[in-house]
Amino acid sequence: MTVIAGLDVGGAHLKIALVEAQRTIVVRQIACPLWQGLDKLDVALAEARPLLAGVERAAITMTGELSDLFDDRKTGVTTLVTRLSKELHDKARFWMGPRGFGTGDDALAHHGDVGSTNFLATATLVGRTFQDALLIDFGSTTADIIPVKSGVPSPRGVTDAERQTTDELVYTGFTRTAVMGVASQAPFQGYWVGLAREYLATMADVRRILGVNLDGIDLHATADGKGKSLAESVARLGRMLGRDSHDGTVEDWRAAAAHIRELQIRSIQDGAARVLSAHGLPKDAPVIAAGIGAGDVGEIARRLDRTCVRFGTLTNADPTCEAWATACAPAVSVAHLLASEQA
Repeated sequence: MTVIAGLDVGGAHLKIALVEAQRTIVVRQIACPLWQGLDKLDVALAEARPLLAGVERAAITMTGELSDLFDDRKTGVTTLVTRLSKELHDKARFWMGPRGFGTGDDALAHHGDVGSTNFLATATLVGRTFQDALLIDFGSTTADIIPVKSGVPSPRGVTDAERQTTDELVYTGFTRTAVMGVASQAPFQGYWVGLAREYLATMADVRRILGVNLDGIDLHATADGKGKSLAESVARLGRMLGRDSHDGTVEDWRAAAAHIRELQIRSIQDGAARVLSAHGLPKDAPVIAAGIGAGDVGEIARRLDRTCVRFGTLTNADPTCEAWATACAPAVSVAHLLASEQA
């Protein structure tokens, strides 16, 4: 059987999916802190080689060109396309948004269509199951909110700059976003406490305090470089409030964390409400939940009074990787889209 790989090369992770006979059989996330140097991509690709050794084609999409490693987006796309073409040779096919797939030379010629159009791949695959839907992909760094109408992705914007003005891109992430980017104050023991505007804690800390298991999901260093235990997360959040962890009870810290999470969820909900108001999707159009924050997307769907469908269920995924198919939707999507072209 022919195996097609999908790669989503981000600024923090390399995500890989394998598709065989229109079935998602493997999904993997590998840490790739690209902002620290191109060698981090080399390390991630080396780890991925055993998975990629037997594939016939590799469909590639990217957002890593936005990394501050690169002077501008064109340089980022050019660098990544060149490096990935060297790694995968003639197996590589690059997702170019509205243009579909192309070779490395095609990608270099149309760099503006290559960078940060992975959301269009996911929405295109959603459109093969649902005529009308609202895709919300809540990842480690951002949330994409993409309307699908008559089976076609229908965002008002395509570039990040355009989508940040339409709320189709909400720049907040399930784990990596700094707490200071979400909230300016939090409730603590009956008072509103202003939060330090420093990189002292992340939303991963907030979610650990709330009992979310981030094993295998949160792959990056903490704000202080220390561990990821509950106690260490509380200590980091405590610094945001000018306090030590022993200054409050477990419930005190949970109350502060819950408020911060609520503000983040509401920012995505507000974005979704704005997108829905612009596109007039029918009431029975479901929310498609993708990303590592798909559980929170389910809560947003409930608040919007819409049915929620997890993306992984649309991809004929093996039960062992259905959850990760949801978490790594763009990698899965480009693999399926290219596989359908090869069939």
